[in-house]
Amino acid sequence: MHTVSRPDTATILRNVPRIGETVPMFVGGRWELAASGATRAIVNPADNRTIAQVADGDAADAARAIAAARRAFDDGPWTALAASDRAMLLFRLADAIDAAREEFVHIDTLNNGKPLRESEYDVIDAANCFRYYAGLATKPHGQTFDVPAPSQTFTVREPIGVCGQIVPWNYPLLMAVWKLAPALAAGNVCVLKPAETTPLSALRLATLIEALEFPPGVVNIVPGAGQTAGHELAASALVDKVAFTGGTVTGRSVMHAAAGNLKKISLELGGKSPNIVFADADFETAIDYALFGIYANAGQVCSAGSRLILQKSLHDRFVDRLVERAQKIRVGDGFDPRTEMGPLISPIQRERVENYLAIGREEGATLRCGGERLGGALADGNFLSPAIFDRTTPTMRIVQEEIFGPVLVVQAFDDEADAIRLANDSPYGLAGAVFTQDVAKAHRVIRKLRAGITWINTYHPTYNEAPWGGYKQSGIGRELGTYGYDAYTEVKQINVNLDVAPSGWFSP
Repeated sequence: MHTVSRPDTATILRNVPRIGETVPMFVGGRWELAASGATRAIVNPADNRTIAQVADGDAADAARAIAAARRAFDDGPWTALAASDRAMLLFRLADAIDAAREEFVHIDTLNNGKPLRESEYDVIDAANCFRYYAGLATKPHGQTFDVPAPSQTFTVREPIGVCGQIVPWNYPLLMAVWKLAPALAAGNVCVLKPAETTPLSALRLATLIEALEFPPGVVNIVPGAGQTAGHELAASALVDKVAFTGGTVTGRSVMHAAAGNLKKISLELGGKSPNIVFADADFETAIDYALFGIYANAGQVCSAGSRLILQKSLHDRFVDRLVERAQKIRVGDGFDPRTEMGPLISPIQRERVENYLAIGREEGATLRCGGERLGGALADGNFLSPAIFDRTTPTMRIVQEEIFGPVLVVQAFDDEADAIRLANDSPYGLAGAVFTQDVAKAHRVIRKLRAGITWINTYHPTYNEAPWGGYKQSGIGRELGTYGYDAYTEVKQINVNLDVAPSGWFSP
């Protein structure tokens, strides 16, 4: 049996700070335990063994962090710092991530379970995201207007203020950086709540922020539950903006809580994204991306191509080949260099996916392969084999609801109009793809898709330079690119009278 060569946990976490046996939170430039003294066991999903005890923050801890951020924004040096100085700090932070790349890769694989090669892509992207926004910080961010008056009229973009940021467990470091980088570049201060199951890489990032001497309170990291710490970030009147990535149900709760002081919101929510394959597509390329679209990160991706929509003339041959390839995917411990797909994040998530597998069978769909727990050396982990459901109908729950696991559902269509109808028959609108060698048809279909992120003859590439977000119930606003920067700014209109004299509006 192949032996997994995994560095010991103590080595991987050697630079993650501790107070006693507990990894603390980072508040106001200091490392602190939870006010209640509560801790949470953090486990490796590949074997469900505890790897660390982390301070488990609640509403009181989030409030303390918000107060520190409020002081940093209102009274600290951060807002007076020149954009070039903020940019320099972000460039240095990117370099520090690069210098600790192997360490971050190991932390995310240990804490999330994803294969090393996926973690490495995430860490590289995280460093480059800081670089992108460091460069953007010093670029022009305003407009001037010709107005029918002797006035110099223009706009400037200013930071919003204190930003509460809540990120999920599927991309622990990268999602934290997607939130922090544009907010900091624009001059805001942040209270970040990582997912309660995967806080370790965000806390390691805080050590780099501390070492680079960011002013205290500019970045605060508070691990804890969404119902307590997360809710406080969404509800507090001292928070000017809340940004959330996660499930649609929780997104509604965040939106409701944020209404108290009408704070700005960004929501990047769920998806049930269509991947349309026409009969004239390059066959093996379409097969390859159909697999990558759903089984990357074990299907725990908001933009996963979880609905495969096949032209009927292609259907049987395509599904047969897809099943053959899916059954060859090497599922295992993320530290095993042979592993192509890792575990689900937790026993709860595995049971949720298994419940959908049962629902699919009950609804009459045909399970062509997968969906089994893996035994042997993997029996203690949260592993499921890649699953494919065929012979589905549009009203089935497995077709309409986000499963967030390695489960692909196949639909069949007759013609172009039918493909578009099936693709848009969803409450979600995050992503979608089209595979065809007919360029005109590809563009026609993409234009008709009600989705914010689309691809032609590929699936999943993400760029720091391009906006990320969805239509319908997939969220509000955009992250990344200039759109992500603008989402962390307020627009101020300034009018300068060039003819200084009384207006004469009222009688003297």
